[in-house]
Amino acid sequence: MIWLTWRQFRGSAVMTAALLVVLTAVLTLTGPDLASRYATGIASCTQDDSCARFYDRFFDEYQLPFLAVSLVVLLLPALVGLFWGAPLIARELEAGTHLLVWNQSVTRGRWLAVKLGLIGLTAAAATCLCGLVVTWWSGPLDKSAFPELAVMAPLVFGARGIAPMGYAAFAFVLGVTVGMLVRRTLPAMALTLAAFAAIQLAMPLLVRPHLIPPVTSTFEISEANVSGIGIQGDTGSAHVVLGPAVPGHAGAWALSSDLLDPSGRVIAGRGEEGPVKVSTTSGPCAPAAGPPNMGACLAEVSRLGYRQRATYHPLDRFWPFQWIETGIYALLTAGLTGFCFWWIRRRLS
Repeated sequence: MIWLTWRQFRGSAVMTAALLVVLTAVLTLTGPDLASRYATGIASCTQDDSCARFYDRFFDEYQLPFLAVSLVVLLLPALVGLFWGAPLIARELEAGTHLLVWNQSVTRGRWLAVKLGLIGLTAAAATCLCGLVVTWWSGPLDKSAFPELAVMAPLVFGARGIAPMGYAAFAFVLGVTVGMLVRRTLPAMALTLAAFAAIQLAMPLLVRPHLIPPVTSTFEISEANVSGIGIQGDTGSAHVVLGPAVPGHAGAWALSSDLLDPSGRVIAGRGEEGPVKVSTTSGPCAPAAGPPNMGACLAEVSRLGYRQRATYHPLDRFWPFQWIETGIYALLTAGLTGFCFWWIRRRLS
């Protein structure tokens, strides 16, 4: 069975291994230079307090490869389920070759165990290697990325650490299960992709925020948590727009960010314009003598009692989240695997 499985699987395995070798080689060769440029830039910007501008320039320069390698890791588990998992049994059932295989000396259970074990472990190992290499390479970029692309952000989190290994194992067994139930290769591939995409969207939106209770704190209004401020003439008010950043917690995953007035009432959410009552005829927010100083104006807004209330997960929860989420996918994978063995022995003919 091991020889037969390898004969059937070797083409896909060799092609995947070649692509991973190329990707690993490219990242290994460029990673040290990337880390060196980051370290040099940090050493320089700390002397004149210009690190915010350095982060923007550095990330903008490498944003395209950053997104490209992250996309590779995000897509790899889906491709495993689509091309390795869904056709594994569906193709045998569709062609009728299972009637020959299962009437030989190899039992159904052993046939399925070898298929799942050899191909599933290969898929998990390859995806884990890809995820860890990309995590190492993108370390300097993760530290300088915009809050929306920080390592804890839903779009990036799934392309880092060991979580992709859990995704790949689950996607593979999900494809096998769907193929076993549908018995047609193309419909099984389509359903596997749809189901896996739905689960991958539900996890960061509905499950991950509640794996550990989030932290809720209030912060003063400053340039660190404001993405924009609008002042029009002598209207006696300004409009403050809060961003996703949490002051003092770089890389945190902000679940919500609300602007509070001095009484503690919410007047705007993240990305919304919040009306702030502040003098625009005199003082730091007055535009009469030219564009107001944003830092001084926000300090005045904060002095008047306006605050940001943020609910967030700090960066130091990255690895606990990785282990918990990988464990969840491992349990789902084990459950589907058990179902496959039960179905192939009792219900499949």
